[in-house]
Amino acid sequence: MRRVGIIGAGMTNFGEHWEEGFRDLVVDAGLKALTDAGISGDRIDAGYIGTMASGSLIGQEHIGGLLADYMGLNPIPITRVEGACASGSLALRQGFMAVASGMHDIVVVGGVEKMTDLSVNAVSDILGGAGDQEWELFLGATFPGIYALMARRHMQEFGTTEEMLASAAVKNHYNGARNKYAQFQRELTMEQVLTSKMIADPLKILDCSPITDGAAGIVLAPMDMAESFTKKPIEIIASAQASDTIALHSRQTLTGLKAAEIAAKTAYKMANLSPKDINLAEVHDCFTIAEIIAIEDLGFFPKGEGGPASLEGKTKLDGEIPINTSGGLKACGHPVGATGVKQAVEITWQLRGIAEGRQIKDANIGLSHNVGGSGATAVVHIYKA
Repeated sequence: MRRVGIIGAGMTNFGEHWEEGFRDLVVDAGLKALTDAGISGDRIDAGYIGTMASGSLIGQEHIGGLLADYMGLNPIPITRVEGACASGSLALRQGFMAVASGMHDIVVVGGVEKMTDLSVNAVSDILGGAGDQEWELFLGATFPGIYALMARRHMQEFGTTEEMLASAAVKNHYNGARNKYAQFQRELTMEQVLTSKMIADPLKILDCSPITDGAAGIVLAPMDMAESFTKKPIEIIASAQASDTIALHSRQTLTGLKAAEIAAKTAYKMANLSPKDINLAEVHDCFTIAEIIAIEDLGFFPKGEGGPASLEGKTKLDGEIPINTSGGLKACGHPVGATGVKQAVEITWQLRGIAEGRQIKDANIGLSHNVGGSGATAVVHIYKA
């Protein structure tokens, strides 16, 4: 395989975009990424776009064709990739493999979702399709309820507390308050999280990621070409994906995501690294319990110790392993198809040393972890400055 690097990165603000549509968001992010790379559209060989539910959310399918048209990239092939909330990382993986294989040289990767035009209940039902529609959503088990079951089991087995869960939200809002692209640029207190409205016991509304509009984009090139575009290309040194049962009730355990564990082990082997070599990570914190489980699945902390590690500040900006410097899904926002690409953008900025207000000192190795549904799909990438 050829070595693959990120030569351009960009994103829109995440939040409620009432004056901008789906295509406006993705064109904005794409142009920012191309500008950052210093290239024009005629240099691009192919594109991959992650979006989960554009047909249900805005009535638009055929996303690849739409974006090739509106970004002025015809006749360049652009392919839509879908894997629930992991759609963005799957698009990145497809772009990585296209460049690594030699099939294409310059590839643009994007992620986008326009979610706020519908009611909360409608969006919740649409997102529920990322689980087992017949055995979960049809019977009333939406994702807050599913992750609440995971949280309760984690509490039972390891003594995890609501304060430990809340500490992840507090930390991520602290980081989000320092990210000009974040949906929620304000800090929270433990009391605010713990006394917020109950959604699915023990998860409260401030344990949950929001409904979000947004887009993100990156540009990939082989490393032997990358330095002709940018002084500091960020190399993707590992890309791994794994699968598990789509329904929670069929899993071997409720306190970990097997797909994430396997993807992480594969990525570490590919990069010839271990968890202790990672300087920072963007993980999939759709709910606070998801972050606690993620930092255990990724090997940063032993199983059952993710909660205490979070409460003790080990995942803060100045902690042992900074987690979700962008604010994560919780504070930066979660436009589902864009999340995985946003994670790559944040890691790129951190490894370039330009993450204003939240920069991790001497960061050289970063990791992103993106999950589809409640764990049926997991994607892990590792990046090197």
